[in-house]
Amino acid sequence: MAIVLLVLTLCLNAFALAAESGKGAAVKPESGEGIYRAACTACHGPNGKGVSRSVVGFENPLPDFTDCNFGPREANNDWAAVVTHGGPARGFSRIMPAFHPALTAEEIDRVVEYLRGFCREPAWPRGELNLPRALVTEKAFPEDEAVVTTSINATEGSAVSQKVVYERRFGARNQFEAVLPYGFAGRNGAGWGGGIGDIALGYKRVLFHSLRHGSIFSLTGEAVLPTGDRARGFGKGVTVFEPFASYGQILPGDSFLQFQGGVELPTHTDDASRAGFWRVAAGKTFTQGGGFGRAWSPMVELLADRDFEPGARTNWDVAPQLQVTLSTRQHIMANFGVRIPATHTAGRPVQIMFYLLWDWFDGGLRDGW
Repeated sequence: MAIVLLVLTLCLNAFALAAESGKGAAVKPESGEGIYRAACTACHGPNGKGVSRSVVGFENPLPDFTDCNFGPREANNDWAAVVTHGGPARGFSRIMPAFHPALTAEEIDRVVEYLRGFCREPAWPRGELNLPRALVTEKAFPEDEAVVTTSINATEGSAVSQKVVYERRFGARNQFEAVLPYGFAGRNGAGWGGGIGDIALGYKRVLFHSLRHGSIFSLTGEAVLPTGDRARGFGKGVTVFEPFASYGQILPGDSFLQFQGGVELPTHTDDASRAGFWRVAAGKTFTQGGGFGRAWSPMVELLADRDFEPGARTNWDVAPQLQVTLSTRQHIMANFGVRIPATHTAGRPVQIMFYLLWDWFDGGLRDGW
């Protein structure tokens, strides 16, 4: 992504210089295609595949805009931020200067949208549909992420649980996921004990996405393996299959809504009960720096689960929280919140929760600060 935006910026710089050399006033093409034809074909060629390094003289090869693996996954705002305010706007090199004096915001939007059109495969969901990740509710967008989530009991006994989630996207609509849980719990004055929980493996598939309607829908199937010690409270002792659906919806004013619903199906119901769960997350994103800086996303989740047993009760929780981007590139994020039982509170703890998220496709842990 860094090379893509560097070259795009250099091309737009060439266009700006050419325009300023005109008689009396800068003449700028009105369409995104016009800007691209006037400024960028010398670098990228008319088809967007890039000109040879031996011709343009860049050390690294030019990007192929027709490659759908990188372009669609970024939102328009990320592309426009670097073109408008230069490389530091997203933690890239200062060699990429700002161009908002030469091009208006509308012109930048048009050329960015034109460049994204070089990906001809509509199966790839657009990055605008990659909504902020909630603490519990699974999002529908397929990602390349690593997330470490920590939960600390504030009531009902001493316990700390963590899980490491690794997500790897493949193809336009698919994602593989692995979850490694582990935890520590107090043992009635006998110190703390810890262990690994039940490891989960999952596959996600996007079934529908539409930038026009601002919605995305996917199905996921997970197999939770009995790797934890059930006697010590670190597992269920039985394999559990968890199919669920996820839905995301963009709302007006940078607001959003996400839903997840599914069932837990153990292979042996004598050891664990069948259950259902449904989760809803709603929030709004506020962005500093005229829409290009640090993003803050306050959210609230409503969480419910119920065993499929006669006389079972539905447990409801509420989880207010705040996600914030930490790195300038916005690929390192954190979320802080509290999960509070709303019904049947006896024996169910209030939990302090937080996560650290690394979108590793966009750069290393030390990049983009």
